[in-house]
Amino acid sequence: MTKTGKTQQYAALPYRRTKAGAIEIMLVTSRETRRWIIPKGWPIEGVAPHNLAALEAMEEAGLLGKIGSKPIGTYRYDKKRSDGSIVNCTVDTFALEVEQQMPAWPEQDERKTQWFSPEEAATQVQEPELRTLIAKFVKQLH
Repeated sequence: MTKTGKTQQYAALPYRRTKAGAIEIMLVTSRETRRWIIPKGWPIEGVAPHNLAALEAMEEAGLLGKIGSKPIGTYRYDKKRSDGSIVNCTVDTFALEVEQQMPAWPEQDERKTQWFSPEEAATQVQEPELRTLIAKFVKQLH
């Protein structure tokens, strides 16, 4: 497996408060490995990073809400490509306060979505830096 250069991605960290005031984080499954991740994508020319993150959350999980314009943090992971190569990705992450999940969305049949407590969400994702980012973000919300 060969490694190619570092690549930038943008992600949304979708969250909501329950009626009881608890915070929940939504994760989605990746299309190929079916592991739990947060919605993210590659840059699109002319689209601001936070708007791209919001667009990915809508396409991957049907989520609509308020996206922060500044990243809450960054994490890195190795993306395995279908040709066997590995790309080291840096992911700037934006908080998305979810207002609703649409009844239908573009990638609905390709992914699962689920709300988790922050602790559960952190144990479900594989990337250690993303676990840390979730934990820090939730502390800032309290």
